[in-house]
Amino acid sequence: MRDNCGVFGIYSHAPCVYDIYNALDFLQHRGQQFCGIAIYHDGVKQVTHHGRVGYAFTESDLQYLHGGRWGIGHVSLWERQPMTWSSRMGEIALAFSGNIINAKEIIESMKERGDAFYRDYHTEILGKIIISSADIVSGITRLSGIVEGAYSLVIVTREGVYATRDVYGFRPLILGRDEKRFAVSSESRALQNMDMEIVRDVKPGEIVFIDGEGFHTLKVLPSPRRAHCAFEWAYTASIDSIIEGLYVQEARHRLGVSLAERDLVEKDIKADIVAPVPMSGIGHALGYHARSSLPYQEVFLYNRYADRSYTQVNQAAREKMAKRKLSVLPYAVKGKSIVICDDSIVRGTQIRDKVRELKRAGAREVHVRVACPPLLYTCDFGVSTRAKEELVARHFLADGNIEGMDDLKRLERWIAKQIDADSVKYNSIDAFVRAIGLGRNELCLKCWDGLRPTQIMGEKFLKGEDYENS
Repeated sequence: MRDNCGVFGIYSHAPCVYDIYNALDFLQHRGQQFCGIAIYHDGVKQVTHHGRVGYAFTESDLQYLHGGRWGIGHVSLWERQPMTWSSRMGEIALAFSGNIINAKEIIESMKERGDAFYRDYHTEILGKIIISSADIVSGITRLSGIVEGAYSLVIVTREGVYATRDVYGFRPLILGRDEKRFAVSSESRALQNMDMEIVRDVKPGEIVFIDGEGFHTLKVLPSPRRAHCAFEWAYTASIDSIIEGLYVQEARHRLGVSLAERDLVEKDIKADIVAPVPMSGIGHALGYHARSSLPYQEVFLYNRYADRSYTQVNQAAREKMAKRKLSVLPYAVKGKSIVICDDSIVRGTQIRDKVRELKRAGAREVHVRVACPPLLYTCDFGVSTRAKEELVARHFLADGNIEGMDDLKRLERWIAKQIDADSVKYNSIDAFVRAIGLGRNELCLKCWDGLRPTQIMGEKFLKGEDYENS
């Protein structure tokens, strides 16, 4: 996993470090390995930690960062952020959410030109390109011609905070405000829980400057198309967030409705209850319940002190966390035929274990319903597996794709055998897109259809043409 997961920036009329700290706590679901804060107060002051926000930051850390009225923060699975540079622009700190596909090529090219790297972090690529430019805006502009991949980034400088998204808008980035604060966040929930008004999403390619007067659009780079990560609505984002005008809760509800409608048409199961795999499966199960009229019943007790299993750093850690996270409620399942709803099946190991646990507890049948289409390709732009071989659906389809419902049904029958379920059904890509409600040409669906919405960028840079003017 190489994803940089959640960012926050703020300009306040009062010291802002506790605002950043609280906002990061509301973004913690996007990354639990690292966290960091940088503020500007007579220069950049920065603290980063390994671990979660609420446990890692001490009162002395927050006192050290106290005094600055503008700053940025970050939670991550992969890199310590923010990172700080001293340059001809003065001191700046940068943090981003996303993934740079052509990072290796860019780093090799930059090293040949004399640049040195601390740990070959993706954050370093972005920062070095920006500080080698004439100013922040021209530096961000250069990124779109050099970097292939996804980035929503925030930068703190002596003037204020800059925020931008890549020209495709892969990762979310939202503006919010109240009478005394102007902020930008990877998810609206951080803003909402700080009692701030949601203003709007940052546009793909838009460069926004935030100061004491508010938001200023400095430039909007041409966008070939929008390619918002569809997985945000199905899994990544918190259910109380809103992205591109679409509530995550509403999207998950409609995905569950879509699964129920297929079962109502096909009439091939008779179930007693519908249940979620917490937490991301709850919205899908509620949608299924509303459309099917099956009673909604919790069958797993969720350990509120566990982290997300999907975002752990390796398979052993994922399995350990999955075991810690959920335990079966025997009273609710004994003798029952159960529909359980989940967001996706990646490797199949966790859902297989949950199916087996339900049956050991006395469930008569377990029917698995999956909001996302079958995962057939690795994700280049965010949180996902790094190898196609890890995807259980790929073991059945080899290097092929799903062509119509017959292919999908054959895969579903095979998956059901692998996980010991009585049946498995997915939303097809078409059904998923209809449920989300955005146009197919507005979404990145690469992990399902294999089509990368970008073309290779930065060819002039990689061929060694003029570094300053590329």
